[in-house]
Amino acid sequence: MEELRKHLSKVNVPCASGAGSPPIYKDECVYSYDNPETPTGLYVCLHSFLGFGEAYVREYADKTGNRVFLHIQRVKTPKEGTDTEAECDPESEAGPERKITRLAIGVEGGYNESDMAKKYEIKDTYSIVVAPQLDKKLPYPDPELPMRVTQAVEAILAADSAIAKLEKATLMGTWDGEVRQASKYAENLQQLDNGKKIPPSGWQCEKCDLTNNLWLNLTDGSIMCGRKFFDGSGGNDHAVEHYRVTGFPLAVKLGTITADGKSDVFSYPEDDMVLDPHLERHLSHFGINMAAMKKSEKSMVELELDINQRIGEWSALTESESELQPLAGPGYTGMRNLGNSCYINSVMQVLFVIPDFQQRFVGTGAEHYFREFPSDPANDFNIQMAKLGTGLHSGKYSSIAENTLDTDHSTGISPAMFKNIVGKNHPDFSTKQQQDANDFYLHLLTLLDRNSRNQTNPADALKFLLEDRVECLASRKVKYKTREEYSFRLPIPLDKATNLDEVREFLEREKAARETGQRLVDRDIVRHKVPLQACLERFFGPELIEQFYSTAIDGKTNARKITRLATMPDCLMIHVGKFTLGDDWVPKKLDVSVDMPDELDLSNWRSAGGLQPGEEALPEPAAEEVKFAFDEAVMSELLTMGFPPEACKRACYHTKNSGLEAASNWLMEHIADEDISEPFVVPSNSIGDSAANQFVANPESLAMLMSMGFDERQAVAALKATDGNVERATDWIFSHADSIGVEEVAPASNSSAAAASSAPNKTDYRDGGGKYRLMAFISHMGTSAQVGHYVCHIRKKGEWVIFNDSKVAKSQNPPKDLGYLYLYMREQ
Repeated sequence: MEELRKHLSKVNVPCASGAGSPPIYKDECVYSYDNPETPTGLYVCLHSFLGFGEAYVREYADKTGNRVFLHIQRVKTPKEGTDTEAECDPESEAGPERKITRLAIGVEGGYNESDMAKKYEIKDTYSIVVAPQLDKKLPYPDPELPMRVTQAVEAILAADSAIAKLEKATLMGTWDGEVRQASKYAENLQQLDNGKKIPPSGWQCEKCDLTNNLWLNLTDGSIMCGRKFFDGSGGNDHAVEHYRVTGFPLAVKLGTITADGKSDVFSYPEDDMVLDPHLERHLSHFGINMAAMKKSEKSMVELELDINQRIGEWSALTESESELQPLAGPGYTGMRNLGNSCYINSVMQVLFVIPDFQQRFVGTGAEHYFREFPSDPANDFNIQMAKLGTGLHSGKYSSIAENTLDTDHSTGISPAMFKNIVGKNHPDFSTKQQQDANDFYLHLLTLLDRNSRNQTNPADALKFLLEDRVECLASRKVKYKTREEYSFRLPIPLDKATNLDEVREFLEREKAARETGQRLVDRDIVRHKVPLQACLERFFGPELIEQFYSTAIDGKTNARKITRLATMPDCLMIHVGKFTLGDDWVPKKLDVSVDMPDELDLSNWRSAGGLQPGEEALPEPAAEEVKFAFDEAVMSELLTMGFPPEACKRACYHTKNSGLEAASNWLMEHIADEDISEPFVVPSNSIGDSAANQFVANPESLAMLMSMGFDERQAVAALKATDGNVERATDWIFSHADSIGVEEVAPASNSSAAAASSAPNKTDYRDGGGKYRLMAFISHMGTSAQVGHYVCHIRKKGEWVIFNDSKVAKSQNPPKDLGYLYLYMREQ
């Protein structure tokens, strides 16, 4: 007690919950995944309110002088009368194999981790310790404790923990895919007085003979069939076609109308399922008594779940029909799903296979960050990366009980702090919605770059150069351009499938089955089988570029582009282009099989290294004569994604050739423009051809950065690297201050110098042989990148292992042909 009184001045009492209340980390260590349930418990500093596992308490106390801690020890025992064995019984109603009926997590009928409070008695024991004497514990509560300590502990126990606040929006138990927003069109919805009255049953599409998946337009009372689903089922798109003609915004799915108002209402202009607060009134306009209606068809959520589990991908990718042997130990640690965080889990499991990531963020690399003990480690990117890497590789948080993959009996880590920091202020990754794994992969590498000042960036193992050779077909002169990439997007030429006849027959059988109301079972599904060689030949093959501005003839002509690998990285991430646009420009996923080999040799696709003997380079345009030229690389990517050629030109022009992301975002915003596919002519006041290479900084953004003390060269380089975002540009300058040289970027006024220096330096990239071995792949199941589920398979010690969130098991049938992202490593 005397030792405690010596340090009372360092004890703080956290203020009541509110905007000014400090975060309190009372349920997880900020450096590890230790928590009150681990054998050594959790130590909460009574000065900073940071939580620590026992391994970090003494060193933290020595470095900061904060020596007083609240120790929390939690013991969990099964409640009397609770049959925990039943949890493992698939036939049990409470078992993990229960029927999923809702697109939700942690709610009745949805995906559920567990409800520990119903099955276990939880007892917390509290005590006060003064470091370094952690074995001398002062019980709490105790009237002998100083009042300041008692007040501090009371406030800590009463407050919401920082982790709980982080998880509140995303943790199991709070995400529900069926939560919808009220439509802005519902309040003043126009309803035509056309005399239409809708019967309570016996409906049929007004444009075809379909009698299910029918939608009632709430403006004119027309009944039309819905969209065709990814698997070919559904309708014939008559309802959405009716909207395009009339502009009438809201429709309700017949057969889902119930007295409680939980009906499927879709808003076409908002492109989402919505709530109609006035649905009863809107239905009565057409003679429908909502109170008397009963559900007779599956909701869209139920159909989505049905398709996801029926299309064959689900069982194949999760290996649900195989007897999986659980695995545990170092490198076999799962990650809990925080509500649609499976894309994060899969990407991070795969990245930490790469030795560079382990060297920087595991072992001595992690300890380097931990020993710094910054004031806010929970919001330190490097520390949270090290925490995650150490958690995955230590084996401390990986164990198996009852030899089962049931979530209640498997352990894993909860990446709540990590998700918070990598998603902070991002419009997509800060949400609880499902996201594209490839997008997140690239986003994470961007964060790595910003946080790698004066440090080796592990992403260097993944970056490589592609070389584009463009030949003017009028003059036969050529130009070479290299571009940096971190993933290799592989196009899928469906016309090169080896089983086109079988696919055609399957589609005919499926159509016939749909017309008779039948459904094909999983084993009957036939998907396109496209050879990898065909995909590579499509990517590396010659591509015709129309309306190419040639400086050799000072006019437009056709050109031929060929792409080659300028460097061969240590690790190659291949992104299979499964997500594309349909004929109606609606995003869709290709149900396709690409047989990815264990060994891959790309040596034949290596570039010869720039201008070759006998070739003549296209002349550089004079500054006063240059014309806008579409970025061939971006054009090629957009065309591969399914956008119309003229639309791609518009996107490149209006985004000033600033990159694929900017162009694709522009297209998604303008795809409904009436003239989007009309022939595009570059306006006469076009910017120069050098715009394809030179970033033109916004003058206001440039002035703002220069007012902070940065010179023009630094400001332009930073804005170019961050797509013009001033806030990110500031961070970029600080993390690249030592690497921004005179040769890297010229001031904006010197366009020719900037264009000449824009080519990446080949010596900055790792290069080696072109023979690779498959080490991991990430698979997606679902109809689009924004729904469904991700899992990954990783080769460990010569055997394949499946990581399905917190579940880790030996793979029996790794579906290597159905993956989305593939990680290949160079053979040594």
